Amino acid sequence: MLDYAALNAVSAVVREGSFEGAAHALGLTPSAISQRVRGYEERLGALLIVRGQPCQPTALGKALCAHIDKVRLLEAEIPELCGQEALAISRSPPLKIAVNADSLATWFPKAIADFAKETHVFLDLLVEDEAHTADRLRSGDVMAAVTADATPVPGCHTTHLGVLRYVACASPDFIQRHFSNGFTRAAFATAPCMCFEKRDKLQTRWLQDVHHMPLPLHVHYIPSPQGFMDFALAGLGWGLQPLPLAQDHLATGNLVELQPQHAIDVALYWIIPRLKSELLGKLTQHLKKLHCPDFTSD
Repeated sequence: MLDYAALNAVSAVVREGSFEGAAHALGLTPSAISQRVRGYEERLGALLIVRGQPCQPTALGKALCAHIDKVRLLEAEIPELCGQEALAISRSPPLKIAVNADSLATWFPKAIADFAKETHVFLDLLVEDEAHTADRLRSGDVMAAVTADATPVPGCHTTHLGVLRYVACASPDFIQRHFSNGFTRAAFATAPCMCFEKRDKLQTRWLQDVHHMPLPLHVHYIPSPQGFMDFALAGLGWGLQPLPLAQDHLATGNLVELQPQHAIDVALYWIIPRLKSELLGKLTQHLKKLHCPDFTSD
């Protein structure tokens, strides 16, 4: 049988990053938190927390934290809880969701706003590349994920949400300087390119599809949707922009689509644990009801 009082202490230390922070969050002394964690580690015969700045969970510690997050989610839906127990649950950690930066900058806030207002649930959003958000769910870092990875996750349910369209864009000035002789393979080999981060494969995929060539050596890495757009508007590089962020700039001529017939549609999926959780079910329904011009629902 798991010791949920001790697990609560372990989870708080991991969440807050320190024993002192956990003590403040739970209304206990640092000594009490330390005793609970150390005592539980001794009973299990394994370390749960790597002490440091900040404290980090071991593999077992992470698995136990993921378990107690699921328990809290289910407990929060028990209407018969007395006032004190309900109050304790209201202080539970927020719902952890992994989401890619472009979704967070476009459709996701609108999709989740009504859910957050209706349920009064607080959110802890972890920004991750869309190809890797599902890994955060597999590792127990989050309870749900928006992902471009359709690979089934054991113990989880996957829902197809729609597609987010990306278009290759650059400023007129950039095009004049680097593509004066057309959008040729030779021009793309020397024109500065922009990527969100080193794991961002959109530009690589586009170049392979259109010109059968690798990513050039001249690359700016800009891990911010707004920064990515600002760099393009400033004429510092070309890159694939989410259509909902780019369409106004395309309409005004501040950006020009390089080869309009070669947009990339990235399919997005919603993955949650197979729990009989009314809260997760409600959140899924809110996401599936989304109707935006840039995001096509199933």
